[in-house]
Amino acid sequence: MSIQELVDSLKSTADDIGQISELSSEEKILVTQFFSSLLKLMQPLSPAIAVDQLALPAQLGDVVQAHIDPTGHLLLQFQDGHMELRDLHEDKNRDLMTSVIEDIMPKFKGLASMQRRKLENRIKLLSSVTKEIQKSSEALSAALSAGK
Repeated sequence: MSIQELVDSLKSTADDIGQISELSSEEKILVTQFFSSLLKLMQPLSPAIAVDQLALPAQLGDVVQAHIDPTGHLLLQFQDGHMELRDLHEDKNRDLMTSVIEDIMPKFKGLASMQRRKLENRIKLLSSVTKEIQKSSEALSAALSAGK
């Protein structure tokens, strides 16, 4: 390799390092925004979402259960019974974060639909009961007024 080829290679490496720095800054901002939005989305829907252990990287080991909470913490339960809590905000957990996101995002549709159904059922119940209570209340008021 000539000196010029070596210098060109070093310049290219420096450019890559500069881009890595810029991309890392952008990633950090996006991670913060993502977890802020996740918190807002999850709080009314669920205190935690189960993560399929098959979606997790094999190097984690024998995970039997995993759940992410609204703050971006992943609770891992292992076959031997011990538990670990991983903060998915941290740089060292970005690949794990990506795996978890790919698994949980499709589950939000189901959570939102379930929450909507629960609200619809409560409204249906309250509407029916409220109408009957109003009728009884009006009848009692009329009876008391007539008795005076």
